[in-house]
Amino acid sequence: MKKLSMLASASVAVGLVVLGLKYWAAHITGSVALLSDALESIVNVVAALAALVAVSLAARPANDIMPYGYHKAEYISAVIEGAFILVAALLIFHQAWQGFFDPQPIDTPFMGILINIVATVLNGAWCFILIRTGRAMRSPAIEADGIHLMTDVISSVGVVVGLLLVVWTGWNQLDAIIAALVGINVLWSGSVLMFKSVGGLMDVAVPTDELAQIRETIQNSADGALEAHDVRTRQAGQMTFIDFHLVVPGEMSVDEAHAICDRIEAALKIERPGSAITIHVEPEHKAKHSGVLVL
Repeated sequence: MKKLSMLASASVAVGLVVLGLKYWAAHITGSVALLSDALESIVNVVAALAALVAVSLAARPANDIMPYGYHKAEYISAVIEGAFILVAALLIFHQAWQGFFDPQPIDTPFMGILINIVATVLNGAWCFILIRTGRAMRSPAIEADGIHLMTDVISSVGVVVGLLLVVWTGWNQLDAIIAALVGINVLWSGSVLMFKSVGGLMDVAVPTDELAQIRETIQNSADGALEAHDVRTRQAGQMTFIDFHLVVPGEMSVDEAHAICDRIEAALKIERPGSAITIHVEPEHKAKHSGVLVL
């Protein structure tokens, strides 16, 4: 968790640097498209702050008030980030509307483009780090921050290409059209991010392939049991909650059944570190089939 906090803190610093560069580029050129790119970077900074708070909160241990921990704080952060992205899209549309009906010539376009390219390269390198680390450590807040930055990178590349076309064609209204396209891209990414995060808040199950791996692990480590059924999962940030019923022979002692449960839990935690596992042991007449099956 310390690594995630350091990443979230670094995201704030990177976001401020990128924002400064993009605002500088927009200021010296007067470009609506570059201004829209800078507006998105303001959201990046706010989102990075939200991710920092969420990661710090999610690191808190479970207690009497929050017995299952604070892991869902990361999903809340991602929802907030998505909301800010939508606000940024509306601001961009407003600027694009004004720029289209009152187009202004672009000053020192090549200097502005160069500054924007530097900011885009920095953003691209950082979003790669965030997405890779967020997925590896199953951190929705860090991954969401990286995905948002990736959207910003794509937008910035489009802005640079568009401004080169503006300089080449002399059609100043194209600057506003590019800004509107940036807004559409931002709007789409914010909607996808919010939908995904709400799924986490609603206790979405692990993906199908991961569930299959969990079932296989249970089956391979359940020697001595008759059956495992009703396997259920849910995700909350870095935590995966797994619960199922384990059927054992009626004459088996509590100690023997407990040993099987310990073996299954150990195998699952090797596969999914940090998982919380609940096993309900049942007598033989509760079995749905014969043999050691995972249903």
